Amino acid sequence: VQAKKIFMVQGPYPIIRSLLRARGWVEWKPPSMDRQLEQHRPPAGEEEEEEEEQCDEDPNGIHDLMSYLVQNKVPNFIWTNYLGAVDCKLLGQDHVVNHYARVGAFTTKEGLCLSLQNLPWIEQADPNTFFPRCYLLGTTGEREAFIDDFRLTAARSLLKLALEEAENRLRSQQPPSSNTGPGWHMCNDSHPMPSTAGPGPPLYPHLVEEALEVCEQHLGVLGHQDIDRGTPFPCRTCIDWDRFLHDYYCVAHEGARLAVSRALQNRCQDLLQRLEEQLPQLSMEGKLNVWILKPGAESQGRGIVCTTRLEEVLQLARGCTAPSAREGKWVVQKYVERLLTIFGTKFDIRQWFVVTDWKPLTVWFYQDCYLRFCSRPFSLHSLERARHLCNVSVQKWYKTSPDQDPRVPPDRIWSSTQFQAYLGQLGQADAWHQVIVPSMKAAILNALRSAQDQVGFRKGSFELYGADFLIGEDCQPWLLEINSSPTMSPSSAVTRRLCANVQRDTLRLVLDYKDNPTSSTGAFELIYKE
Repeated sequence: VQAKKIFMVQGPYPIIRSLLRARGWVEWKPPSMDRQLEQHRPPAGEEEEEEEEQCDEDPNGIHDLMSYLVQNKVPNFIWTNYLGAVDCKLLGQDHVVNHYARVGAFTTKEGLCLSLQNLPWIEQADPNTFFPRCYLLGTTGEREAFIDDFRLTAARSLLKLALEEAENRLRSQQPPSSNTGPGWHMCNDSHPMPSTAGPGPPLYPHLVEEALEVCEQHLGVLGHQDIDRGTPFPCRTCIDWDRFLHDYYCVAHEGARLAVSRALQNRCQDLLQRLEEQLPQLSMEGKLNVWILKPGAESQGRGIVCTTRLEEVLQLARGCTAPSAREGKWVVQKYVERLLTIFGTKFDIRQWFVVTDWKPLTVWFYQDCYLRFCSRPFSLHSLERARHLCNVSVQKWYKTSPDQDPRVPPDRIWSSTQFQAYLGQLGQADAWHQVIVPSMKAAILNALRSAQDQVGFRKGSFELYGADFLIGEDCQPWLLEINSSPTMSPSSAVTRRLCANVQRDTLRLVLDYKDNPTSSTGAFELIYKE
């Protein structure tokens, strides 16, 4: 009591309990612990997958006796999976809690989307360089902006498909097709599609021209030429978008071929190059216009759907009646189509960091992390969850498919050390330290700065977070989300070791380093102090 070493643990954290006891701390246990835990379940969006609480080995009842002796005291150190489980009115300035209030500004998909939209007003940083563009479907303006974006992305994708068609024809040494002549049939009885035989109308003779016109106008908007010329936004004029998207779907998803002259090919190439200078995300878009629809405040992959059709996105958002995922809470985000895979399989990175202060903002980056693999090979032509959602809580329901590369680890987890060795085999040995890690640090700091004014600050508290990243073909990391109460579940040998280490080092950071700046912080690195 005099040393102020009374702690409370709520939630699935047996390692924290064991480490604190080993340090000579005494646990404070609330009455009816099981009932208390049940009453304080974390809300959606503020938990990760949990592990079962392990039984304490206390054969002589010594820990229970000491807990009884301090039952009338207020714990000095509290570790819980949800701030709502703590009565903050009882806390003094010297009490330490492992959560801050109102962190949903960056730990929910909806909050992160909104916060990063404000980043350019706070920092000289562009969220489009590290965060796939995202929209809240429950807001009229945001929904309209998404529809515009979907249409423009379809137009750009069509230009890429046209170039791909021309390259395929060149490789096969076939003579270039003209915009007229035999060889086409109708798609769904209303639009022309390619055919191997038989006369028919030309395939969309104006489709590529329309896409070029839209992209030219968009380039003018990006260069603010619309202000001078009074040009309306390209997505709301120009063409019949329902018909254009129908035709685009036929090309992108139903195998229709495009007839592209050499002149059109050159125009497509030139325009895409100019757009790439203005659009940081053009290189990761791909050709199929895939988007991912997410409930804004859920976790563990609940409710997430990938789709390539505009009408499906809007219908899914409207059709959901669950209170936690009504239209106002849905976000839609551009899917990273051109990503780095390992053995043909999608993966993401779970990266930990700790905030020990918000005023001044003080951030610690953990030097170890791990990769999570999907259970089936990556393919954009099949949008099933097993191929696209890397969450352990999703993948645990799937068996590894027979067509999965046998080099993918059976437990679908890699350490960052294994990943660095793999990059070396690709001839990208320097990518980890020179590109990936610096970019992950920058993305985390930008996300925190964008939400800093919204977080409920409390001196003496801290919080451990888990950020999820995808890696693009060019080794550029893309921030997907940030989780409060990241899972400490040992789902593999790698996570059993790393999760134990990060909990040990977090205690070093918030207990030892706080009193002695020369003490070890383990694998935590101070990357920012405001």
